[in-house]
Amino acid sequence: MTATISRPPTTEAADRSSPSSLRLSLAPAGSAPALLDGAWWPRSRDLRAELPALTAVLDPLWGRITRVTVNPTQWPVIPRKVPVAGHVVTVGWFLAEQDPHELLLLSYHVGRFNLLV
Repeated sequence: MTATISRPPTTEAADRSSPSSLRLSLAPAGSAPALLDGAWWPRSRDLRAELPALTAVLDPLWGRITRVTVNPTQWPVIPRKVPVAGHVVTVGWFLAEQDPHELLLLSYHVGRFNLLV
């Protein structure tokens, strides 16, 4: 199964953080393990604004996302914690160890996921 969520861009800032405006494509469920679990096209480089919509879609599919890591070369500000839908996601970074175009997500119960950004 491929989940692609894409809506036309809106002009309202509040709509940017809603799950319906999320631009995300996930690898088919049950396919062979891959290096990437999908791709995400955020509308900005503001993790505090972008992560709530992403986790709102992924939490029901992959389990509660508890931690995200990024490469700081692509994200000008990296908040340590981001409040999302009733819980907090801890954000960390790795410079040399993580591809600058990938987002690593850790789920409380399920495991690890990599998204191309």
